Amino acid sequence: MTACVMEVVINEGSVPPYYREVYEAICCKQEDHVQTDVFQRLLRKTDLPVAVQNQIAEHLDCKEGFLSKLTLYKALALIALAQKGKHPSPKLLENFTQEFPKPSLGDLQALRMQPASGNPLLLSQTLAELLDIDTVQVELIPEKKGLFLKHVEYEITSQRFQASVYRRYSDFDVFHELLLQRFAYRMVPALPPKRMLKGVLTSTTDREFIEGRRRALRRFINLVARHPFFSEDGLIKIFLTFSGSDVQNKLRESFKTAGDEFMTCKIATQAKEYLPGDIQAKFSSSREMIRNIFNSFQKLRDRAERMAVRSVETATDLLMFGRELSSLGSDTMPVLSWASTNNNTWGTMRQSLKGLSVEFALLADKAAQQGKREEEDVVEKLNLFLDLLQSYKDLCERHEKGVLHDHQRALQKYSVIKRQMMSATVQSKEQVSVDQLESRIVQQENAIVTMELRNYFSLFCLHQETQLICTYLQITAHILGAFVNSQIQGHREMSVVWNDLQPKLGCLFGAPNGMPSPPLTPQQGNWKPPNAFFPN
Repeated sequence: MTACVMEVVINEGSVPPYYREVYEAICCKQEDHVQTDVFQRLLRKTDLPVAVQNQIAEHLDCKEGFLSKLTLYKALALIALAQKGKHPSPKLLENFTQEFPKPSLGDLQALRMQPASGNPLLLSQTLAELLDIDTVQVELIPEKKGLFLKHVEYEITSQRFQASVYRRYSDFDVFHELLLQRFAYRMVPALPPKRMLKGVLTSTTDREFIEGRRRALRRFINLVARHPFFSEDGLIKIFLTFSGSDVQNKLRESFKTAGDEFMTCKIATQAKEYLPGDIQAKFSSSREMIRNIFNSFQKLRDRAERMAVRSVETATDLLMFGRELSSLGSDTMPVLSWASTNNNTWGTMRQSLKGLSVEFALLADKAAQQGKREEEDVVEKLNLFLDLLQSYKDLCERHEKGVLHDHQRALQKYSVIKRQMMSATVQSKEQVSVDQLESRIVQQENAIVTMELRNYFSLFCLHQETQLICTYLQITAHILGAFVNSQIQGHREMSVVWNDLQPKLGCLFGAPNGMPSPPLTPQQGNWKPPNAFFPN
């Protein structure tokens, strides 16, 4: 949100009681304010257009990541007036002489989205709320040729910020690097490779690689934009909205100002107080559970990919089948009279075959569309969730190899200095040497304390990220729904074309030379399997 202080005088006595009820429902009792991310979710529950939501947010004073009670009252007044069709602005409140209206926010109990008076360790966003944070499109724009090499650019469009910007892969790379530094204890999805790692590069493989990378970048930026903590950070807003010439320096400057999450989170040093006593056991069991889930979803993705590929291959086969029929029907060689006993049946059939290529081309198009739906609606959703699961696995490794390793190394160094101190004392070395060792011990003790605090904060974040994974598990229903719907639509469309094709076969099978008619469908009665017409 942009800090823009409103000069409107609103106090406890000038607002309806409902405003106080809303404040009590969502305020952080310990700090006596409303967190910005909680207000953002409240704002999304108003059903106002995103552009109007952004206008309201721009007129609020939300310094240091929260809203005061009176600022919330002003926001509620703007929401209520906007729901009545008014344009939200400070001027509107200044000129408003009646009692402020009551906004439509639904059930107040449902507004307790963030545990204000409970444990901040717990997250309560639903999958629908996470997906509703933003939808970011990533599209290729025509290649530009630089002085030496051509490069690919992407148009990035954010629904939340109503902004479109152009980015290169190197911009994504810097953004990803800074996210890892800013949120070292969170799930930061990996970027796709910049170049093909293996294989012979051709124009076809190059196009396929670029398209695959575009999809992977789209998955990356959507996971980041919908993360409950990343979404409220300045880095994501700069990346999605800054249209200046040097977004990379802008991102670096923002990170230098903010620092890493441990330094800016108000409860980072108290993280241990919120963790369950058996957090290490919970961490181990959740890691094993998510590893198993990852393996299963990977197999599902592989099967879905094979089905999508088969649909595309079926499209090619149908198209070629129709072309071969057309080629057969276009044969101008005369029918040998001595072989056909003066019967021109084949000549008639040949003319009919020529026209069937149109229907088979249409069938091929339907099969290709089916493959595209399976790729976009099923495979991509599976890949999105797999990217998130992989980022969780990477986070677990960072925790073990990073924070725990640094903590153990600090303890080992402290033990060495203590032994040196004891040896110097026993041997009665010079006071200066002893004082230096004492100073080093104090420094190392401080380093150990910091490492312990970071370790607990890392576990705190891991606990929250595990909850986020469990929330995303609901995407399974979305994937299955998309899979079933794509199959229903594909089979329905193909069935229509097949049914249209069947009557056109009458000239082939209903010829007056004693050839059998095509097999009846089950709906027509007396149906026999096609093979019944061809005895063994």
